[in-house]
Amino acid sequence: MTKFRYWLIALALWAALSPLSAQIQVDIKFKRSLYVVYEPIICTVTITNQSGRTLDLADTPRNQWFSFQIETGKGRPIPPNDPNYQNQPLTVPAGEKVVRAINLTPLFPLGEFGTYRVRGTVYSEELKQYFSSPNLNIEITEGRLLWEDTVGVPEGAGPGKTRRVSVLAHRLPTTSMLYLRVEDAEAGIVYCTTQLGRFIAFNNSDIEMDGANNIHILQNTAPKAFLYSQFDVNGKLVNQQGYQAGAQRPILVRSQGVVSVSGGTEYDPRATPPEKQLPKLGDRPVPLPTPQSAPTPEDKRPENLLSR
Repeated sequence: MTKFRYWLIALALWAALSPLSAQIQVDIKFKRSLYVVYEPIICTVTITNQSGRTLDLADTPRNQWFSFQIETGKGRPIPPNDPNYQNQPLTVPAGEKVVRAINLTPLFPLGEFGTYRVRGTVYSEELKQYFSSPNLNIEITEGRLLWEDTVGVPEGAGPGKTRRVSVLAHRLPTTSMLYLRVEDAEAGIVYCTTQLGRFIAFNNSDIEMDGANNIHILQNTAPKAFLYSQFDVNGKLVNQQGYQAGAQRPILVRSQGVVSVSGGTEYDPRATPPEKQLPKLGDRPVPLPTPQSAPTPEDKRPENLLSR
């Protein structure tokens, strides 16, 4: 009888708390679960107001209205770099949702390799309650070093005397990704760990430094497709251009301190690569519909009759 009474009490508490816990729904999402150390780790946070009224979310002297809880795979909590951070106030109308993308890398010391559990939490002063998302796991590892050099910092280009420039490969489940890392090893500052995109081959000749120690990288992204990227000595992207190989493979050429791309045909890297574009009707002969080469039902589909 006692156990039954306890069960009834627990059921009543659950029934009382369930509607309350559903008043704010918090969800987090990552594009992938595997990251290279120091690269941006973008977490998409979605906050849905199911309270039936407009909620004003703001920090209080005792509580921040939004926070992440991060711990290692062994359960060790990872505190934020600045425990006294402040959130901008946010108003969420009833029934509405707010989506924000947050980079965890500058907020938490995630420099150790391993698995981390991440959870987002919202505190509502009006409701006097915390609302948390489910835990998600991410893994941080190091890429495979392909190329590395230490260069000087030109006068006026930034603090410090040297930069260590590294090109890394990172194997994801379906492809290999290329990364650029620029750091001041003496000061312990990482200026960037930038994902350059997929690649299928990389040679030492595919990276050059010009006279101002700007970084030039040419990566083979697909058969006959190449991506050229230029970064300054602090790892900031200066220029990016796609190249399609023709009779000659594009290569980097350095002459009198200037680096350029020789060979290939330029195309916009944000557009569909040339090798994936459908040929225009004028680029191919159209056979007459003889009995041997009459159009098939597949040939008559609208998407096969139009050019891009």
